[in-house]
Amino acid sequence: MVWVSNRWKIAVMLAPALVLFTAFFVYPVGYAIAYSFTNSAGFGAAEFVGLDNYVALLDDPFFWQSLRNTVVILVVSLAILVPASFALALLLRHKVRGAGGLRALVFGPAIIAPILVGLIWVFILDPKIGLLNRLLLPLGVEPVQWIGGNTLTPYAVSLVFVWSSIGFAMTIFYAGLQLLPGDVMEASELDGASHWQQLRHVTIPMMRETFAIVAILLITNVFKIFELVYMLTGGGPVHRSETLVSYMYFVTFTNQRYGSGMAIAVIVFVLGALTTLAYLAVSRRRSLA
Repeated sequence: MVWVSNRWKIAVMLAPALVLFTAFFVYPVGYAIAYSFTNSAGFGAAEFVGLDNYVALLDDPFFWQSLRNTVVILVVSLAILVPASFALALLLRHKVRGAGGLRALVFGPAIIAPILVGLIWVFILDPKIGLLNRLLLPLGVEPVQWIGGNTLTPYAVSLVFVWSSIGFAMTIFYAGLQLLPGDVMEASELDGASHWQQLRHVTIPMMRETFAIVAILLITNVFKIFELVYMLTGGGPVHRSETLVSYMYFVTFTNQRYGSGMAIAVIVFVLGALTTLAYLAVSRRRSLA
């Protein structure tokens, strides 16, 4: 009877979370998957077309361009954000005058709405009116197509994303550093470990879970980038600066091809999940090595 009673208690406590999870995650995902197999235009009857939407994406050059841009942003952002935010957390955990103000300053961009972040950086990176090209002009540098061109746009979006996210990642690393057991750190110092040895053999191994959390959050945020692209370039010229999400928006709401848009949404969901699982698998393998 006690076992049955405990099961009921657990069920009652989990029920609200399960209801919300089903309503706001399971149902929308299932709805998107179902619509990805139709030719829905957002109105009227939707006919089942099987895998036609997915097959059509294979021949869509704009889809592959948006996928390449998303991969570039993901790789550049992870390569810069993870080590840079961890280094900042290491520097700012020391009790120096103004450390609290510096932490708040670094975290500041994380609380700015992405649409405003994009607007701010338009005035910096725009090839015609941007501050960066104006500063480079006296040095003899010709105006550079930082955004809206064929090459540099995904890298520029990556740097803007890094600027807006580094404070958030730094805060997580800072909290993880604060939770490190002091006796272990003191023991490593008594054993004669240098700061570099302590960092390499004690601090980083004990923070593997924190690194995994930061990486997963960054991966999911990269796959959701929309406002930055919308404000910086609008996806142009000719969709060459689109990300998967911004191109999905264009296909779904501008072209009114809801079935194709939902197919892109499903692909984004699968890619994000697979990337996260792959990173977790690699991290777990390293921790066991």
